[in-house]
Amino acid sequence: MTELAAAKAALKTQAVETPSWAYGNSGTRFKVFAQQGVPRTPFEKLDDAAKVHEFTGVAPTVALHIPWDEVDDYAALAKHAEQRGVKLGAINSNTFQDDDYKLGSICHPEASVRRKAVDHLLECVDIMDATGSADLKLWFADGTNYPGQDDIRGRQDRLAEGLAEVYERLGDGQRMLLEYKFFEPAFYTTDVPDWGTAYAHCLKLGPKAQVVVDTGHHAPGTNIEFIVATLLREGKLGGFDFNSRFYADDDLMVGAADPFQLFRIMYEVVRGGGFSPEVAFMLDQCHNIEAKIPAIIRSVMNVQEATAKALLVDGDALGAAQRGGDVLEANAVVMDAYNTDVRPLLREVREEMGLDPEPLAAYRRSGWGERIVAERVGGQQAGWGA
Repeated sequence: MTELAAAKAALKTQAVETPSWAYGNSGTRFKVFAQQGVPRTPFEKLDDAAKVHEFTGVAPTVALHIPWDEVDDYAALAKHAEQRGVKLGAINSNTFQDDDYKLGSICHPEASVRRKAVDHLLECVDIMDATGSADLKLWFADGTNYPGQDDIRGRQDRLAEGLAEVYERLGDGQRMLLEYKFFEPAFYTTDVPDWGTAYAHCLKLGPKAQVVVDTGHHAPGTNIEFIVATLLREGKLGGFDFNSRFYADDDLMVGAADPFQLFRIMYEVVRGGGFSPEVAFMLDQCHNIEAKIPAIIRSVMNVQEATAKALLVDGDALGAAQRGGDVLEANAVVMDAYNTDVRPLLREVREEMGLDPEPLAAYRRSGWGERIVAERVGGQQAGWGA
């Protein structure tokens, strides 16, 4: 098989999970801007997600956020997804919005609050059982704002204890994905601030615990691709939350701020054997001012383009240059792949998959955007906290 044919075959197997919350209203700490046609229920979120998959062909699963996507019958929600041509993906917990969590959740100094938080995580595993989900995704806002506010080591002990209880509840084929974030909303210490802390806890827990890399959760200048390479080498990379950042956790569309970084990350994924079902490619974005569905389609396409370029890196030429110590040639090999216009290649891939070669144009022609604006009148629009 030629290099080009191999790249096309790999691209046809790619899967990018979209987040339910990205279809609802979102914003900043200052304002959430409402849009017409936004889903009012988890079922309508799945309807929109199905359209993304219909036009991209590579977005077959949808992540849920609990309690934002709480329903009475999760089996019915899973059936609705399948009827629309998608499936339910990762279950994301929420231990950061209740008033009880002002000083933390599973790291809180009070045992009763820790119990509440762990019970919520166990409830999320129950939902996994009902939906057929394999992944429990955990992000904790826990931390402190002032020196002396709480015992740093004690909080790590509480974290380990809570994670261990949830880990023991996981069933066959299920896993825990632990996310890290170096600051915000806590500003002095964050209880899971970096990949090393997440890795240490996951290593102690066992093989069902793996690390999630959110591309917006790093300090400026962090070499994220090094983190990816290291976690892949250790067999502990569970997945990504793809988005973009200019300054902090901006949650902008993936590839918007630094498409070259996204390419570098995807090269390490390809190089390290991470282009597989064991590494979940998920979006985690807040579309504050742009239309929801077109923005998500564009994000999926950005991931595809970065992946296509990564697949086109000439491994033999790169290896020869590296072994020969030819710095400029090695860099040139990488840059040649990055500078390749892969849009014609991706159009061919889509046509071979029976899709329209231009997903955004096809979506606009479909009339779905106009239809949901006309039909979704009344009720409570979904958004942060709903």
